[in-house]
Amino acid sequence: MASLNKVMIIGNLGADPEMRYTANGSAVTEFRVAASDSWTDQSGERRERTEWFTVITWNRLAETCAQYLAKGRQVYVEGRLQTRSWDGQDGQKHYKTEVIAETVRFLGSRDDRGGGGAYAQPLPVGADAAGDLEADDLPF
Repeated sequence: MASLNKVMIIGNLGADPEMRYTANGSAVTEFRVAASDSWTDQSGERRERTEWFTVITWNRLAETCAQYLAKGRQVYVEGRLQTRSWDGQDGQKHYKTEVIAETVRFLGSRDDRGGGGAYAQPLPVGADAAGDLEADDLPF
């Protein structure tokens, strides 16, 4: 039987991204994206709910996101869901579901924090620098 694990989100960063390097030198950047949904309830009152997603990017995509994204910036993220678990100091099992991004599209310019923009996507393993997305290639 076939299966699919795919998520697409458009939202705004709640804080600046945080980049670090793993022990083997791989770049990893984490950021939180808020996506809001609004509707009118049965009494005619307008309601809104915001869902927060933790997004993880790796390698060149992580470096590009850390360099160009900032709090408030609108992004399109496409990837897969992954849940991690660990035993806490309180003796409880803890779970965290994250979006492992395969594609991140920067919407809007750095200044306006919304609208069309640059595109960043991970490079295949072993890709050379000629395939990299460089700062000069970005439209802002």
